[in-house]
Amino acid sequence: MNIAILTTIGKWASCLLIGFVSIFSGSVIRRELLEATNVNENKSYSALNEIIPYETKVVYNSKTPSTIKKVIVSGEVGITTIKENDEKIIVKEPVTEIIEQGTGAAGEYVGRITGYGPDCPGCSSTGTVACHTENRGKHSLITNGIYYEDKEYGKVRILSAASAFPCGTIIKVDNGKIEPFYGVVLDRGGSMNSAWKNGTVWIDLAYASSADAIAGSITGRNIKFSVQRWGF
Repeated sequence: MNIAILTTIGKWASCLLIGFVSIFSGSVIRRELLEATNVNENKSYSALNEIIPYETKVVYNSKTPSTIKKVIVSGEVGITTIKENDEKIIVKEPVTEIIEQGTGAAGEYVGRITGYGPDCPGCSSTGTVACHTENRGKHSLITNGIYYEDKEYGKVRILSAASAFPCGTIIKVDNGKIEPFYGVVLDRGGSMNSAWKNGTVWIDLAYASSADAIAGSITGRNIKFSVQRWGF
């Protein structure tokens, strides 16, 4: 066969093949793009969130003065998600708010405060205070210090007070000069009982020694005493 004729036939065959491949490939690319677009559209949806209000519960405590109301547990709203098919899913449960309302005596007084140490006349030689701790243990001002770790109020100063204040009573002390602080009644004194009978509130603040009490005492009158809790 003539070489020129073969060459011409080969060129025409190549052109036909390239054209066929181009047409086929183009259709595949268009089909794949269309399928990818459909997949993305199928995944789209919308949802609506709703707030679930929290409830409030009031509990009453006779050891807390009637003048005190405090939040024990803060309330938190819940969240519900509603999908397009009206399906509801709770994303977060609401938290009930718990408020404690005191029903005890008001316990607001104005009186006198002094300081004392475990080496004071008539005090125990071991520094042991008159009251037991909440777990019925003993506390010494010498070995355990002048602070007490209360499970509710944390680290507080030790106070001596009349028997009208049950052991474990928490008192907020404010003399108007320094920042108010909290103390716990763990000790007794005959002078304080006598003052109470005469209509005077007298609180004694514990120090490491009588010398420290003289040097650092916040002694004075017209001191505000605010009971936060009656006894343990």
